[in-house]
Amino acid sequence: MELLNPKRSVVTVIDLQGKLMDMIYRPELVIAASIRLLKLADLFQVPVILTEQYPKGLGKTHPDVLEVFNSLTTQKHYLEKTSFGCCGDSQFAALLQKSCPDIAKSDRQIVVAGIEAHVCVLQTVLELLQDDQEVYLCWDCVSGRGEEYRKHAFDRMTQAGAFLTNHESVGFEWARDKSHPGFKAMNQIFREGQLV
Repeated sequence: MELLNPKRSVVTVIDLQGKLMDMIYRPELVIAASIRLLKLADLFQVPVILTEQYPKGLGKTHPDVLEVFNSLTTQKHYLEKTSFGCCGDSQFAALLQKSCPDIAKSDRQIVVAGIEAHVCVLQTVLELLQDDQEVYLCWDCVSGRGEEYRKHAFDRMTQAGAFLTNHESVGFEWARDKSHPGFKAMNQIFREGQLV
């Protein structure tokens, strides 16, 4: 296990969409923590990939999350998909490559947020791990319909080799030191909004 490095990281936000957001465990936490994660990615200039699963049927990304994604100054990519796992869409691999063109696949650090833990997130994570990529699951940014679905999905993904983390740990690892020029701005992000 390694500390996260912003030059090797890519944030992937999976399907935080309309109808599903109303059914997941602790939706307010997932939304607030995912927004903070996006702002941290922007601060440390970490590329972001945001996906939507069949938005015509499931709805668009939660408006608060989408607003922050649209305002990002860091490299960002959008992928509409029908495959449950992101890796099932050939464009996803191309977006990862575009996000980290000078980083070997085995050196990439994919930071994951999204829903649902036991479907699209699980399949994406397992496929990334099979492809020899490091995966860091932000537990506060990942959920599903019911606590048990979420818990057992986390168990399976961590047993397969994914690392469990949270958005604050991600930020502090990207900064590494209080003297980092983004440290004050990071603390401000952590003070914004109440996490439920």
